[in-house]
Amino acid sequence: MRKLKHTFLYILMIAILLIQIYPIFWIFMTSLKTADEVRSKSTFALPSSFCIDNYIRAVTTSNLALYFKNSLIVLLVTVAALILFASTAAFAIGKMRFAANKWLLSFFLLGITIPIHVTLIPLFQIYRNTHLLNTCWALILPQVGFNLPLSIYLFITFYKFIPDTIMEAAAIDGASVWRIFASMILPMSKNCIITVVTMNTIFIWNEFIFANTFISAAELKTIPIGLFDYIGAKGMVDWGATFSAISIFLLPVLLVYFLLNKGIISGMTAGAVKE
Repeated sequence: MRKLKHTFLYILMIAILLIQIYPIFWIFMTSLKTADEVRSKSTFALPSSFCIDNYIRAVTTSNLALYFKNSLIVLLVTVAALILFASTAAFAIGKMRFAANKWLLSFFLLGITIPIHVTLIPLFQIYRNTHLLNTCWALILPQVGFNLPLSIYLFITFYKFIPDTIMEAAAIDGASVWRIFASMILPMSKNCIITVVTMNTIFIWNEFIFANTFISAAELKTIPIGLFDYIGAKGMVDWGATFSAISIFLLPVLLVYFLLNKGIISGMTAGAVKE
């Protein structure tokens, strides 16, 4: 009975894995098909030969390098701000005892329940009045705000497994609060930082709503908005170039995930933080 149960679980995991991997595999395979193969052959058919013309056309017919650079700038600044604000706020709420720490945590967690879409019009008006439309800050600020609550919660959960006696011993030795945080707590938070970085990298890199709402200048477009460049006259889409651009767009996210995969699993497992 136990062997049958394990067999069923393995089959289920393999099925789920194939369902998750197939769309990515299909995108990469379609990016290697010729225009005739995309139009005439089945979507499940493999390319007859590897055609790199789509990748050449994707780079030459669009400002893909510029969009990639804009996405990277937004990503790096947003992730850096999230790590700074989430780690320090979680340290204050989770490790420093004061009267309103529980209320403050509830205030941050309330942000998880606010839908992004209901804030678009107010944010658009605020950015228009403060001249932040068509700037990178119009993308960075809302993403920091909406991703901060969950990041704070992950850090607070992690900090619960760090004994207070470590901090007390450092305080007795004369270390300041900032020294305790920067020299002891933050280095011990490596797995949690990796989890927060990877989770937010995926969300920020794929972000479309804010970019589509607040950015209209061509020189500030990110990759999700830049994909509209492959739509030609009368709505005709260059699917080969589009799938090639999507493949290039996916590579950084896949690279980050596979490089940091071990740290993500450790960060999401409470027992892994006990060192």
